[in-house]
Amino acid sequence: QVQVMESGGGLVQAGESLTLSCTASGLTASGLSFDTIQMGWFRQAPGKQREAISCITGSGGATFYADSVKGRFTISRDNINNRLFLRMSDLKPEDTGIYYCAADRSYLPCIIKGRTVIGGRNDSGSWGQGTQVTVSS
Repeated sequence: QVQVMESGGGLVQAGESLTLSCTASGLTASGLSFDTIQMGWFRQAPGKQREAISCITGSGGATFYADSVKGRFTISRDNINNRLFLRMSDLKPEDTGIYYCAADRSYLPCIIKGRTVIGGRNDSGSWGQGTQVTVSS
């Protein structure tokens, strides 16, 4: 079973940047290679449902973003060190929420249309505990 854990959340002001990390473990015991795991970032704003915001294929060759973060957020991965990143720039108060990392052996955690994230697969295999991001105005 693959486990994932997020880090890097915090309190920032609007317009600032923040980078989240997600570290995967349990791959060796599961006989898996990180570059075969599809990864994504979700977030849950206060009082709202969790939403998918970005996904990346195992090789890192394809990335996908929701319209709400396109042009401001960048997803990337380090397949040597089993890590996923989300670089968030020009943060807005509406970006406040708990950010979750999702991993799946078979499917992208995001539902996509073209290169746009239009939904999330809440049945993805592994989820982290989340990291809080708060953006003050």
